[in-house]
Parts: sequence; structure tokens; C-alpha cells
Amino acid sequence: MAKPDPAPQQDQNGGFRIFRGNSGPHDGIDRLPPPPPWRRFGPGGSVAAGRLGDRERAVAYRVDERIVDRVNAALHLRRPLLVTGKPGSGKTTLAFNIAYELGLEPVLRWPVNSRTTLRQGLYDYDAIARLQDAGLRRGWNAPQPPSAAANTREDDDEPPGIGRYIRLGPLGTALLPGSRPRVLLIDELDKSDIDLPNDLLNVLEEGGFGIPELERLPDDAPPVEVMTADEGGRATIRRGRVRCSDFPIMIITSNGEREFPPAFLRRCLRVMIEPPTAAQLADIVDAHFSPDDHAAAEGLISTFIARRELADLATDQLLNAVFLARSLSPETTRGELLDEILRPLNLKEP
Repeated sequence: MAKPDPAPQQDQNGGFRIFRGNSGPHDGIDRLPPPPPWRRFGPGGSVAAGRLGDRERAVAYRVDERIVDRVNAALHLRRPLLVTGKPGSGKTTLAFNIAYELGLEPVLRWPVNSRTTLRQGLYDYDAIARLQDAGLRRGWNAPQPPSAAANTREDDDEPPGIGRYIRLGPLGTALLPGSRPRVLLIDELDKSDIDLPNDLLNVLEEGGFGIPELERLPDDAPPVEVMTADEGGRATIRRGRVRCSDFPIMIITSNGEREFPPAFLRRCLRVMIEPPTAAQLADIVDAHFSPDDHAAAEGLISTFIARRELADLATDQLLNAVFLARSLSPETTRGELLDEILRPLNLKEP
């Protein structure tokens, strides 16, 4: 696990203040220290960078035995795991922890909001782009003389291959057959439209779906290569059907903001993630920071625990406070900023 680099030395203007607010140009951005490990991004969002992100999320995660047993039950039964807990309790990190420990491919993530539909999770077909490309191919936007039109080959009137315009979504990609299951994170399902949980039922039960645009092709049509949710990923679809060979490891998170229908709950195993204890928080901080930061972290952990008993706080707020405390000076500024970082999530704005 990569540790944050040593805190920068304070200069006469304060090493924390990269931006000074005096409108005078300077090269202070070059003195900005490296970011926290959990906020480092690979170039271009490559697969390698995705694996690094999974690792950074997973290594410092601490799972109690109750959750371990629920995860293993879901693995054995090939059922989704519905994970409920307060924001920042580690629900999403559980998916990255599973993928990292089991050596699986990068986590497929499907963030859900009130406008999310099942179709978006399965696949997208860009019919407009295909129509535009077909028009350019036929010269609709560039009139040709009669002699040129007469010499146009019949093949030129054929639209481009349909596979170029179909991309599987995170759920669709997770359901592709493979030698090892993929980890799929369906994040914050409780924010969805009321119908989405019920719309998922058939897919969860059948472990597959059809793509109508491909199913209507002739029976003797060759397999179609489509894009996937992985960067640069491709998959071959036969007869317009996608069906998993092994059910994906599906982690569905919820903040507990709504109830789900019984038919959906029947198809899931459920677990509630409780906020980390003081000992677990110390382990998480130790995994991210060097021993030199331990003393400062102890005071912040105590403050974090005391405030969390009165209001909602997320673990990453504590990590942000510990990281920033290494650079802050003087104490007055430090106290004000750290108070703001540890601001309760459910505290209304004044």
C-alpha cells in the first residue's frame, strides 16, 4: 500500500498555501505535494489505472466476520448481495475489496439515479450515429453526377456493421460468459425509479438478456462483435443473446432511503454495514499513513468518534482530515479547516 509522501516543509508563506489570493502570478502549483493515494488517477483511465484504483480502495478496507460470512453465502448461492448502510460506511468499497482479494478483473460500476433504466445497464444502441454513417456512405450529403451514381457499387449502399453502434453497459458486460465471474457494483439502487428493482428480476433470475436489434438478424447471420463497458473491450454476440456462464458477484448498495419490493428482496442476500469501531478506524488510518502520523491521527479519531455519535460522518472524512493535518499551520487555521472537513453530513446549511 502506497503511503502518502512526507508532509512538505513550511516556508515563510506557509507550505499549505499554494493559492495565496493576492492575484500575483507565481509557480506555487509546482510545490503542490502528491495527492492522497485514494485520489491518484492513472493516465487516460487505463485498465492498469483501474486496477490501481481497485487496490487503493481495497487494501485499507476492514471487514468484520459477519460481513465476510454474508459475502461467502452470496458467492456460494450465486445471488446478489444487497448492502445497506449510512453514506461513507464502506458499502461500495466492499466490491473493490472482493475483486482485489480474489484477483478478478476491475470492478464494473453502475451508478444509479432517478432516471436510470434497465436498458442503460444492459446495452446502448446508437441508431442515430448508424443512420448518419449510412448517409455519408451513400453520399446523401454530397450530391454526385449521374455517371458517378450509376457506377456506385451495390455494396456501398449497405449500412455499416451494427456492432459498431452497440455498447454493453456494466450489467450487460458482467453477464458475458467467461472463465471467472466479474464483480458488478450497482451503486445506490434506492435512488432509482420505483420500477427498476422489479425490472431487474428477470435478468437476476435468468442470468442473461436479449438484444432485439441483433435478435432480428437472419438466423444464418454471423456473430456480431460489440463494445463492452471495459475500455477498449470487445465481445462477440451470437444470435443476439447474452447469457453468463457463471453468475457475476453482484454488490447492490442502498442508503436505506426506501423499501424494496418483496420479489426483489427474495432474490438477494442482505447485510447491514455498521460504522467502523475506533479500533477499525485506527487500522484503516495505519494502512494509509506512516507511523509518524499516528499521534496526530489518534486525536482526530477521538474527535471523529465523538462527533459521529451525534451526527452522520463518513470514514473518508477522517482520512481527509488526517492527510490535511500534516500540512496545516498555524493551529488556528488548522482547527477551522479540520472542523469543516469533519462537518456532519446531515447538518443543514445555515
